[in-house]
Amino acid sequence: MQFKLQHTAVYSLIAGILLVTTPGASASDDLNRRIQALEAQLEALKAQIAEQQTQQQEQIEVIADEQAEQSKKLSWAERTDIGGYGELHYNNLDGEGGASDLDRIDFHRFVLFFSHQFTDRLRFFSELELEHALTKDTDDGSGPGEVELEQAYIEYDVNYQLTARGGLFLLPVGILNETHEPPTFYGVERNPVENAIIPTTWWAGGAGLTWRVADGWTWDGAIHEGLKVDPTGSIAVRGGRQKTAEADAKDLAFTSRLKWTGMPGLEIAGTYQYQSDITQQSGDNVDAGHLYEAHAVFTRGPFGLRALYAMWDIKGSAADANGADTQEGFYIEPSWKVTPTVGLFTRYNVWDNQAGDDSIDSEKKQWDVGVNWWLHQNVVLKADYQSQDNENGQDRNGFNLGVGYQF
Repeated sequence: MQFKLQHTAVYSLIAGILLVTTPGASASDDLNRRIQALEAQLEALKAQIAEQQTQQQEQIEVIADEQAEQSKKLSWAERTDIGGYGELHYNNLDGEGGASDLDRIDFHRFVLFFSHQFTDRLRFFSELELEHALTKDTDDGSGPGEVELEQAYIEYDVNYQLTARGGLFLLPVGILNETHEPPTFYGVERNPVENAIIPTTWWAGGAGLTWRVADGWTWDGAIHEGLKVDPTGSIAVRGGRQKTAEADAKDLAFTSRLKWTGMPGLEIAGTYQYQSDITQQSGDNVDAGHLYEAHAVFTRGPFGLRALYAMWDIKGSAADANGADTQEGFYIEPSWKVTPTVGLFTRYNVWDNQAGDDSIDSEKKQWDVGVNWWLHQNVVLKADYQSQDNENGQDRNGFNLGVGYQF
């Protein structure tokens, strides 16, 4: 409108000048022709300006769409993380008293993490693992490895103090079960107590809560699939993990942990788990299972110390018959960083999956001593020597070498 008024004023001014300075009829005709020519030029100019404005608007819209799309892509990428870890082991162990020798190289684990932040309060975590580098589709299922989904859950911050999660997640028990990447612990192999008594890595499908009770105090609780232990065998708990693969959920399990981290470098925690029937079937004389676990992790300068105790109390006459009603173990692990990148450790482990029967010599003891060399905070070389002294004579002594990473 402003453009139109300005040009109308110009037109009136020109017309006035021409009327004053050009007398007679012929002058009037000439004036009309000139006015018509000006009007035609003005219309052409307005059309050209309108076309340019339309083109500019279209270009602005295209650029805006591209920027919006790019913004969406950047936002998705910025909110999505990819990571992983892996470890290669070389075991050179001699079996004494009947145990077989073990000489092998094994890419034990290859793991990928994927997580995504939907909002500041809502997020997703997952972990996909290939064990032993290869799986085989064989009739008897005897392939060397497995592909496993170890985590896949949604987490939501209800408020600052309370976080809820649902899906497939690692259970809040022990030291290694939730944090087991190779650069985070000493020794090539994970300790035997958090293998035979606490069946690390132990995950389950269900729902859980984390409550930040007060400064330094955290409570974790979960209801989830339970174990499905074979009642006809040794009733060893590790074989009862269902891994959320069409898991039998007749008898769910409940896990509760209280953790204190109120002092820098110190963690103290205790876990209790209950399941009314750890075989998921009645009439087999194996009933409720109670797990009790306590641990402490202390770090002060170059010195570190880990200690853990765990015990299963399993009810039922079938469990009593072979001493599996009590299964327990403990370990203590002091360590010392000689330099910021080289650490020495020793560990004493004792465990027994048939501790309930004093007439059975089933207790196992193992010393480990070794070194970790961190080439980078996320890349480590490991070497250790292990010596078992088992009451049943099934010893396995020798050394282990390993390399591990995380990112």
